[in-house]
Amino acid sequence: MIRIIDSYLDRITMYRLMLYYLLVLIGIALVFGFIGTLQYAPLTIFSSLVVLVSVCVLVNTFFSTILKVPTNLESAYITALILTFIMTPLASVDSLWIFGLVGFLAMASKYVLAINKKHLFNPVAISVVLLSMTTGVYADWWAGHISMLPFVVIGGLLIMRKTRKEYMLVSLFFTASVASSLFALFRSENILLALNTTLVSSAFCFLGFVMFTEPLTTPPTKKMQLIYGGIVGFLFPQQLQIGTLYLTPELSLVLGNIFSFLVSPKQRLVLYLKEKIQLAPDIAEFVFKPDRRVAFSPGQYMEWTLSHHHTDSRGSRRYFTLASSPTEDTLRLGVKLSQNGSSFKRALSAISEKVPVVASQLSGEFVLPDDKTRKMVFIAGGIGVTPFRSIVTYLLDTKETRQVVMLYANKLVSDIVYKDIFDRAEKELGIKTIYSLTDKDSVPKGWKGRVGRIDANVIGEEVPDWKDRYFYLSGPHPMVTGYEDVLRQMGLPKRQIKTDFFPGYA
Repeated sequence: MIRIIDSYLDRITMYRLMLYYLLVLIGIALVFGFIGTLQYAPLTIFSSLVVLVSVCVLVNTFFSTILKVPTNLESAYITALILTFIMTPLASVDSLWIFGLVGFLAMASKYVLAINKKHLFNPVAISVVLLSMTTGVYADWWAGHISMLPFVVIGGLLIMRKTRKEYMLVSLFFTASVASSLFALFRSENILLALNTTLVSSAFCFLGFVMFTEPLTTPPTKKMQLIYGGIVGFLFPQQLQIGTLYLTPELSLVLGNIFSFLVSPKQRLVLYLKEKIQLAPDIAEFVFKPDRRVAFSPGQYMEWTLSHHHTDSRGSRRYFTLASSPTEDTLRLGVKLSQNGSSFKRALSAISEKVPVVASQLSGEFVLPDDKTRKMVFIAGGIGVTPFRSIVTYLLDTKETRQVVMLYANKLVSDIVYKDIFDRAEKELGIKTIYSLTDKDSVPKGWKGRVGRIDANVIGEEVPDWKDRYFYLSGPHPMVTGYEDVLRQMGLPKRQIKTDFFPGYA
């Protein structure tokens, strides 16, 4: 069942999934409003949505045009939808200015409250905080109504699965539970009632699944994400007051965002194409020249935004591993292209030197271990070889020796890319690369590599000391999970397996 869900989730970006999820929640809220389960009439909910969408889209377009930054309408729609769920629905024209102001603050914060073009705060959270500070109007968080809870949780679990942020959300929920219990104990209140108020009869689940997982304000590593979850979780149930300012759900998230920003990379680059290189019949390398040196670890990825018309369900944002090394002065992407590919890839394939592309959200832990004596095996399938190109190029340029064996599988010999780099690494660093072709009917005469899929027998033959090594797996999701199963069946512990996973907001 999990693999069926994963198969669906792999075909849609996180942004599009979030958009559909929120639209479904709006539909459910309209029905509940109509039958009286919610206290708000459908017309007030729908009017709020229309006003907020209009304001968010207009403000986002204005700032992106003035600052000449590619716009992403999905982001504006998602922001408007979230605001609809936490602001008291529009009951009269007298409240229009409040909706106009909060929508403006949310979208403007992405551009104004930013450093190096990277925004500091969750746009919805900071807009509501600023609204309460300036006008005394607080968020209603009606999405936390008990009738909405099952639907918030079901969709939220899909979000969690897509982003693979289970550990971060567990940290949030666990810390909030502990903090709520201790807070109730200190006040001599009923602990079970306090837990119910915090985790069930509140907006906690909506904040956790929808706003807390917002990628641009999330730390890049698991350790920092756990701390981030702990900070927000601890602050959420603390009903404290500082002057006229209450510690609200949105303020707890904003305070967590400050920590996240401090420990996260600050780059948000606007790049232009320098060169396009055809590496294989359906694989191209896109070379971008940044205006400043970009600090990253070989093997990491970034989110790439390319605005284009008629976007499909995969949207205008994608995650790609950097194929380049930090030692190079360009940023390189190795991308598999096809005529029936996504609208993003079709737009990327046709990109010119005058079209801007935004690269941000540097992240990923598919990197070399600090222990230089650790022995490793790299297993790559198809275009999944790009992080290994980054790592191996870095080792070559720094003349750093690591004990690495790479197993690289492709369907055809023409699909093999970066062979010159891997052959050079074998001569200079002793990094052995074993090539394998999976299409047995198309193996050329004189082929010296292996034939067939990489299985337990291949691993055992090519890497006799495999039990002592750490395995890095990169490629299509089904391939990666398949190799994980093979390695676990061989008896390799999970701690010795690292996978190159792209979060779903792409």
